[in-house]
Amino acid sequence: MELKNSILKKRLPKHIAIIMDGNGRWAKQQGMIRAFGHENGTKSVKQTVEACAELGVENLTLYAFSTENWNRPKLEVQTLMKLLVSSLKKEIKTLQENNIKLSAIGSLGTLPKKVHNELFQVIESTKHNSRMTLTLALSYGSREEIINTVKEISIKVKNNIISAENIDESIINEHLYTQNLPDVDLLIRTSGEQRISNFLLWQIAYAELYFTSVLWPDFTKQHLYEAIIEYQKRERRFGKTSEQLS
Repeated sequence: MELKNSILKKRLPKHIAIIMDGNGRWAKQQGMIRAFGHENGTKSVKQTVEACAELGVENLTLYAFSTENWNRPKLEVQTLMKLLVSSLKKEIKTLQENNIKLSAIGSLGTLPKKVHNELFQVIESTKHNSRMTLTLALSYGSREEIINTVKEISIKVKNNIISAENIDESIINEHLYTQNLPDVDLLIRTSGEQRISNFLLWQIAYAELYFTSVLWPDFTKQHLYEAIIEYQKRERRFGKTSEQLS
């Protein structure tokens, strides 16, 4: 609770994105199969969502399943999909009670039908909630997102809907999966790995990066508070000098 009280409400990141890494290694440390790690990781998801809502963070995006994750062992992929469906069913009440809107980004059409249907039922039932937007990145890859964006804009240029001379950041933003979200302020990655792994490459242009060695199933509200406190200590210059900011 002490850590939470150290957080400056006026300097909260408006958009936090998290690469939830380390489920498999955590399970291995317990002498269990990888699925056990994914199941326990859902507890950290719940804690993190609750903590962000309590603090007043407006947007939280979780990297739940990448386009590359389809290449994992078939059993692990099936387990992750089943877990996603059961989690959505289980947490819909919590989302409603906490006024949290669920959203999703990625190649959602590639998801199994049962997962797709369950996901959009929850999205539809929470669409009027306004306290916080929780976005799940599912079958998501940032390079694929950017390629799709270039294709869409190219078609519009070809059909004289957009002039090539008018293409700027705002035009690109309008065609990304994240068109309704602000840029990421704070990107957190757990498990000690220090890479972006094809996640929100455009949207994190000026994000503060925070890496922690804590494996995702061990990630608690206190760890989130530590990341936010570290974020608030940093000077965000956006290309300017310290003197200009002061």
